[in-house]
Amino acid sequence: MSDAAVLESAVGAAALATPAPADAVNWRLDRVVAELRAARAHWRAEHGRRELAVRELPSREALRDIVNALSGALFPLRLGPVDLREESEDYYVGHTLDSALNALLAQVRLELRFAARQRRLPVDGIEAEALRIVREFAAALPGLRSLLDSDVLAAFRGDPAAGSVDEVLICYPGILAIIHHRIAHHLYRAGLPLVARIIAETAHSQTGIDIHPGAQIGSGFFIDHGTGVVIGETAVIGERVRVYQAVTLGAKRFPADDEGHLHKGLPRHPIVEDDVVIYAGATILGRITLGRGAVIGGNVWLTRSVAPGSHITQANVQSEDLPAGPREGASA
Repeated sequence: MSDAAVLESAVGAAALATPAPADAVNWRLDRVVAELRAARAHWRAEHGRRELAVRELPSREALRDIVNALSGALFPLRLGPVDLREESEDYYVGHTLDSALNALLAQVRLELRFAARQRRLPVDGIEAEALRIVREFAAALPGLRSLLDSDVLAAFRGDPAAGSVDEVLICYPGILAIIHHRIAHHLYRAGLPLVARIIAETAHSQTGIDIHPGAQIGSGFFIDHGTGVVIGETAVIGERVRVYQAVTLGAKRFPADDEGHLHKGLPRHPIVEDDVVIYAGATILGRITLGRGAVIGGNVWLTRSVAPGSHITQANVQSEDLPAGPREGASA
């Protein structure tokens, strides 16, 4: 075969291997778009939904950026810009907060309008309510910073591998999760469950730590390692509590009405009193109380309250199920 023939053959093979331009492919989009429109119409008709002409829900992306900005304002020389200097801290904090709070106001306004429309309530006064909520949130930021300082210090003191509080703040997933939670919890209590949940789920996706924004958590809270931790909506956690990875503070059962619909908002998660330690893999279920200073061992499955100062291990939990008689190792 001549060189020209070889070249022509190679060019032809390359042409066959090269995909056609995207605009030459027939995706049958008219049909797909029409079927998607029909699916939306079916959903809205079935659930009595009337959509507006514009998107009205808060934005995950916007709230992620807001929390990042707030984190920088709370800890400017650690979580702020790399070129920030101490003499510029106040300017940076003021400028960042002004931008972040205005952005938060827009998201709060969206949730309030959405909630009013869902309940068929008037929207009069929403602007004033949104402004009030964000102003109160801004006023609460110094208190949030103090709470977070106690969390950072608890992590530093509770982990022998921690070299400094700075390392804890910029490296530990538990601290990232609790920063998000402190912000989300305030907004949850202010009547913004959707904005709060979006913020909580941002931390969940980044850290593997799932804290519902409704959970009440006292000062000096430390999540060591963190992956797989789950803390439910109605959990109440005292001060100086420490938990390890894969700990669950969950519900034991979900009461429902006669039609099978779950009751919402009932207290169904544990109460953890001050100075409790819960080791890796423990599962604590139901509205039970872990008394002050209790220590819950790794991989324990617990559905009953324990007294203050108790030490609960797999062995002495399992012994509760043995026939009556002498038992060894029970310390609770």
